[in-house]
Amino acid sequence: MRTLTRLSNTPDPAQSNAPDDTQPTAPDDARDTPPGSKPDVSAESARARQAQQGRIKGDGPLARDSEATATRGSAGSASAHESAVKHVTGRAAYIDDLKAPADCLHLALGLSPVAHGRLTRLDLDKVRAMPGVIDAVGFHDVPGHTDIGPVFPGDPIFVNDTISYAGQVLFAVAAETHRAAREAVSAAWAEGIAEIDEQPASLDPVAAAEHGEFVRPTHVQQSGDWERSLAAAAHVIEGEQFVGGQEHFYLEGQACLVQPTEDEGVIVHTSNQHPSETQKLVAEVLGIPFHAVTVEVRRMGGGFGGKETQASPWACIAALVARRTGRTVRLRLPRAEDMHVTGKRHPFHNRYRLGVDVAGVIQGGELTLIGDCGYSPDLSDAIVDRAMFHSDNAYSLGEARVTGHRARTHTASNTAFRGFGGPQGMMVIEAAMDDIARRIGEDPLTIRKRNLYRTGQDDTRRDITHYGQTVEQVALLHHIVERLEADSDYWARRKAIVAFNAQSPVIRRGLALTPVKFGISFTAKHLNQAGALLQVYTDGSVMINHGGTEMGQGLHTKICQVVARELALDLDTVRITATRTDKVPNTSPTAASSGADLNGMAARDACLSLKTRLFDFASEHYALDREGMRLEAGNLVAGQGESERRIPWGELVQAAYLGRVSLSEKGFYATPLIHYDRTTGQGRPFYYFAYGAAVSEVSVDTLTGEYQVDRVDILHDVGDSLNPAIDIGQVEGGFIQGMGWLTGEELKWNDAGRLISDGPATYKIPTYGDLPPVFNVELLQGHPNSMASIYRSKAVGEPPFMLGISVWTALRDALSSLADYREAPRLDTPATPERVLMAAEALRSRHAPQPTGTGKPE
Repeated sequence: MRTLTRLSNTPDPAQSNAPDDTQPTAPDDARDTPPGSKPDVSAESARARQAQQGRIKGDGPLARDSEATATRGSAGSASAHESAVKHVTGRAAYIDDLKAPADCLHLALGLSPVAHGRLTRLDLDKVRAMPGVIDAVGFHDVPGHTDIGPVFPGDPIFVNDTISYAGQVLFAVAAETHRAAREAVSAAWAEGIAEIDEQPASLDPVAAAEHGEFVRPTHVQQSGDWERSLAAAAHVIEGEQFVGGQEHFYLEGQACLVQPTEDEGVIVHTSNQHPSETQKLVAEVLGIPFHAVTVEVRRMGGGFGGKETQASPWACIAALVARRTGRTVRLRLPRAEDMHVTGKRHPFHNRYRLGVDVAGVIQGGELTLIGDCGYSPDLSDAIVDRAMFHSDNAYSLGEARVTGHRARTHTASNTAFRGFGGPQGMMVIEAAMDDIARRIGEDPLTIRKRNLYRTGQDDTRRDITHYGQTVEQVALLHHIVERLEADSDYWARRKAIVAFNAQSPVIRRGLALTPVKFGISFTAKHLNQAGALLQVYTDGSVMINHGGTEMGQGLHTKICQVVARELALDLDTVRITATRTDKVPNTSPTAASSGADLNGMAARDACLSLKTRLFDFASEHYALDREGMRLEAGNLVAGQGESERRIPWGELVQAAYLGRVSLSEKGFYATPLIHYDRTTGQGRPFYYFAYGAAVSEVSVDTLTGEYQVDRVDILHDVGDSLNPAIDIGQVEGGFIQGMGWLTGEELKWNDAGRLISDGPATYKIPTYGDLPPVFNVELLQGHPNSMASIYRSKAVGEPPFMLGISVWTALRDALSSLADYREAPRLDTPATPERVLMAAEALRSRHAPQPTGTGKPE
C-alpha cells in the first residue's frame, strides 16, 4: 500500500540501531544545540540575526515573529491552494482560455530542420500571399533589438545567417486561424522559400570542451593544497559519469496572448516565470520604453524553470506582429514543437579524483564538471556555478579544486530546471561515496556519515565549503540522517537485503540513504530582492500583489497566508490577483526556491508599515495607548485586562479612510549577508541551507534490467512550515520528478542533431504506476530556520528534487551485489533498463568465477 504522509513531532535525535562500527560519527558538538549553549550558526549570521530581530517593534520588514497572531488559514496552517477549487472544476483560466477579439490572429513558426548551417535565402513575400495569411515576419522585420539573450548576447529572435540548432526559429506566420497559420508554414517549405547550407553539427560536450568551444569562460573554486592532499592520501579514488538532461514537460506549453494598446504599447498575457525580463525584451525588440509594455501572469500550468527565460521569445514575436498589424495575437506551441525549440536541463559529464584516508574520509582532490549548454549562454554561467557549489552536497571535500566548463553544442540552449545545476553537481559526489565505500569495504551509509560536514576546532574543523562558506545548522544535518536511519530501520533492512541477494541469482535488491544540503538564494546577488503592493478597501477586504508568479507551487497561497497572519484576518479576507509589471515593477524571476522567502518578506514589510500607520491613527483617534497595540482575530486590541479595548478591523479601516489615512502600502525586501567573488571563487552565495534525506529500496531483474522502487522514506527540513499541506506536496512531487530524471526520462537526438524524443510516446515521465507502494514523507518539526526568513520557514521548491538521487544509488547498490559488494558499477543516467542491464553484464564479466588448473586432463 501507499502510506500516508505524516509530520514529525519529535525533534530529539532518535537512537540508531546500527552495528557498533556504523554508529553516528558526528562529534558531540555536532548534535542539536541544547538551550543556552552556543548556537549552530556563524558569528556573522548570529550578529546579523540579532540586529535584524531588534531593529523594529512592528514597523519594519523583520519584526519579531511573536507579533503576528495566527488566524484561520494564515501562515503556518495547512490551507488549501488558493485556486484549488478552480483547478478541479476547470474554472482556472490559462493563456489559451483567455478570451480574445474576433479578429485575433494566430501564429505558427517556421523552424530550422538542420542543427547547423547557413540560411542563404528566405523569401517571406511568397508566404504573405498565401490564403488566410495576414503577415509573415523574420529577422529583417524587427525594428529594435534582434538579440534577446537574457543575460549575455547570443540568442537571435530569428535566424539571420547562422543556424545553431534544429528547431531554431527562421520566421513566423500570422493568419486568421491557427490551422491556416500552420498550413502556411507547411506550404512555405513545400514551395522552397528557404535555402540552407547544412554543415556538420557538434553534439558532444566533452569534445567541445577539449577543443575550447565554450559559451562562457571556465570557472574554478579551490580550497587548500588539493595536490598535496591527493599525494598524501591512503587511497585515491577516481571515476566519471554522464548525467542526462531532462525535459520540463509542463502541462501547459509555451503560450502568450498579446494585445496592442492605443498608446503604441502592448499588454502581454504569458505563461512566464519572469515578467519583468519579458517586459524588457519585448520593449527592446519593439524599440519602445519599458513602461509601454505591461506583462501579466495569473498562473502557469507548470514551469520548473522552463519558463524563466525561454517564455520571452514567443512574447517578443507575438508583440512584433501585434504592433505591425494592430491586432491581438495568440501564439501557442504544440507539444512536439515546444520540445524542439526549448532547452532542457543541462546534461553533464563529471569526473572526480579524490584522496581518502584509511577510514574513507575525503582529504582532498579535484572535481571536473562539463555542462552541455547548447548553442548559447542563456543561464549557463549561473547553472554551472550552482553545480560547482553543490558538488560537495552534504560532505566536506577537504582541500579541493572544482572546475566547471560550459561547453557549446548545436542543440537548443539548455536552461533553468528545478535545482538549477545543483542536482548534476551532487551526482558526482554521491557516485564517489559509493565508490569509496566499495574500496574501503564499508556500507555506503557509514562512509556518507563519516564525510558529512561537522564542526570542530582547527585541523578537525570540517564545516567550511570549498568556496569558503561556513555550513550552519550542521547538527541538524546529522540529526536528519540519524533520525531517518533509525525510523526507516535501515540496518535491519540492510541485513535482510544482503541475505536475500545471497540466495537470489536473478532478482537483486538495493538500499541507499542519501542526504541533501541545498543552498538558498540566487547566486546573482542583485536578484535577491522583491516588492509587494498591499491595498485595503473600505469594507475591510484586502488585496495583495507581489512580484512572484504562480506555477502550481502554492506561492500565491503562502503570500495570502502571510498577509492574513500579519493583519490577524481570516484567509478568505485576503485576495491575490495576477502578477503585473505595472503593479509591482522590476521583479526577479520566480526561481531558485526563493519565491516565498523574497515575496513573503516584501508582503510582510508592507503589512508592518501599514500597521504602524493604522496604530498611530488609532492611538490619536480613539485615545488609546500606543504601547502594546496589536491586531488579534479581526480586531485592533489596545491595553490589557479590564482596560483592554477592541475595535473591529472593518470599523478601524472605515475610520482611517474618513480620517484620510492611506490604506495602501508598498513593501520591499533584499536578502542580507550574501556575497561571492568570482575572481577568487570564495564567498557566501547562500543565505542558508535546506536539508533532507531519503532512503530508497529497489528490486532489479538482472537478466532484463527492469526494476521497481519498493519503498521510499523521506525526512525533510522546511524550518517552520508556512503551509504543511503544500510543502508535503512539494516534497512528494520533487522526489518523483528527481526519480524520473535519473531513471526513465531519456532525451534522444539522431546523428543529425534532431530531437526524436519529442512527445509523451517517446519521452517517458513518471506516472501513477511508478509511485513507490510504500511512500513515507515527514516534514521535520521543531527546527526553525536559524536565519531570519519569513516566520523561520525554509524554501521547499527545489531541495526535495535531489532526494531522488537515493533511487539511483539504490540501483547501484543492488548491482554491486553481483560483485559481492566489492565494486560499484558505473551507471550513467537516466538509468534505463538497458543501462542497468549493461551495467549488470559488465559486472558479471569482471567478477565471474575464474577456472582453476590448466584445463588439461590428469
